[in-house]
Amino acid sequence: MIATVSLVMLAVAFGALWIVAVGLKTMAADFGGARSEPALASSLAWFGSSLGGLMMGPLAGRYGIRTTVIFGAVSIGIGLWISSFGEIWQLYLGHGLFVGVLGTAGLNAPLYVYVSHWFDRRRGSSLALLSSGLYLAGTVWPPIFERAIATFGWKATMVAYGIFAVVVIVPLALIFLKPAPETATAGGAAGATVTAQPVFGWPPNVVFALLVAASFLCCVTMSMPQNHLVALCTDLGYSAQSGAAMLSLLLGLGVAGRQIWGAISDRIGGLSTLLISSLLQGLAMVGFVVTQDEWGLYGVAAAFGVGFSALIPAYVLAVREYFPAREASWRVPVVLLLSGSGMATGTWLAGWLYDYFGYYAPAFAAGVAFNLANFILIATLVLRRRYHDGMTARATA
Repeated sequence: MIATVSLVMLAVAFGALWIVAVGLKTMAADFGGARSEPALASSLAWFGSSLGGLMMGPLAGRYGIRTTVIFGAVSIGIGLWISSFGEIWQLYLGHGLFVGVLGTAGLNAPLYVYVSHWFDRRRGSSLALLSSGLYLAGTVWPPIFERAIATFGWKATMVAYGIFAVVVIVPLALIFLKPAPETATAGGAAGATVTAQPVFGWPPNVVFALLVAASFLCCVTMSMPQNHLVALCTDLGYSAQSGAAMLSLLLGLGVAGRQIWGAISDRIGGLSTLLISSLLQGLAMVGFVVTQDEWGLYGVAAAFGVGFSALIPAYVLAVREYFPAREASWRVPVVLLLSGSGMATGTWLAGWLYDYFGYYAPAFAAGVAFNLANFILIATLVLRRRYHDGMTARATA
């Protein structure tokens, strides 16, 4: 029940970030035509959500998860209201500070840490379920937003959705969120001993630095189709409604795929899951570079949804597997900071490259390059783990 309710709250909270993705072309026209301008608002929200997690994670530990979630929901409502005023700086302020730093940040990182403390067995599956909130939002809301923006405009859509988010999230937080159980490794001397242990024979923070760098790189790639697919479709002569349906397919398969990947990661671990998912995401990204046929794009979107869906929960799972639980309150927000920064960078970069070249192929080619760098870092960690495990086995034989 805890994981399911947290999933619903995240799905509603992150719905706020999809309004710009769906209305990108319409909003760009209102702001003078450059798509990088409204895309930057989405980037600021992503980055703010991740940056704010560094603050909200410890605050949730001190004041309780219920407090940060309610504060975040109210901030999302305020942020969408400010964003609807119509000036570009108001869009940036509303999305960057209120929707991002104070809003979704109050739910995202705190709920990851919170849910991870409820599960020892099947932790990968529970984290996969929770992380589906963002993509459940992307499955449910884009078709609704597309119709709402076409009928009422993007400003009215933002105001209405902000009210909806507050009305749904606040009662759920008051009713269902209670203090998480203490974990066996959460503190004390044992936790200190674990902290001092190398990871794969390397200093733990070296491994962690490689892990968070990989999370940044993969999310640059991940964000590009998610935030520019509707605009890409309209550029190619297909309807915005078709683009929204394509985005829903991508994200819907992401939701379903995460449940399957969660079960797989419980068996093979976070790092191996990351390696496979990174490869699949990269191959699908190549498809976006070379495909312009409408039904071909549906197929590529489906493949991308399956490919990327393991990544974020597998990073969190890897942190919980290789680092002590007492450090989760800061290590998990740092992972989400770098992954969210990657989402922000990719969203803005694709818009900037489109404005420069006039079409999306160079942006998606850059996404392939970022994904290759991610694959190399994850492969390095996997190979180092295998080498270290082999050396340890021979030493104890």
